[in-house]
Amino acid sequence: MAVPDLGSSAPVEVTGACHCGAVTFAATLTQGFASARRCTCSLCRRRGAVAVTSTPADFRLLTGADRLATYRFNTGVAEHHFCTECGIYTHHKRRSNPNELGVNVACIDGVSPFDFHHVVVNDGELHPSDDPQHRNRVAGILTYTPSDDDPAPAPR
Repeated sequence: MAVPDLGSSAPVEVTGACHCGAVTFAATLTQGFASARRCTCSLCRRRGAVAVTSTPADFRLLTGADRLATYRFNTGVAEHHFCTECGIYTHHKRRSNPNELGVNVACIDGVSPFDFHHVVVNDGELHPSDDPQHRNRVAGILTYTPSDDDPAPAPR
């Protein structure tokens, strides 16, 4: 499968799953892959996932509803969903906009977080929901540069 246009903000249909395959989904990424981002909040810093944007109406859980657990912290607005079998985070309802979902790029079929050479990192410590003007601040840009080194030869 060819890597989709990661710079496009056109809506795109995707399917995906957690690591063990118990939780599967289909979604429309309403802002395309151009919505890819990370965050510096206390949870995202530890999780390290790249998320793209969907909405509750555009996200369909296909299997594994009984295998999903939800983690909430701080204000309890954001809902972080993960598989109880393998522990992989699949998606979350955003605190900054509860009408949006963040979908874990690593769970999307045919896409890897390492396909994104530059990912915007939002400032989650100065969260938009805590700002009277609801400003979204960028903390930086995460860059991935693939190595051009040949892999080590296989042992004989």
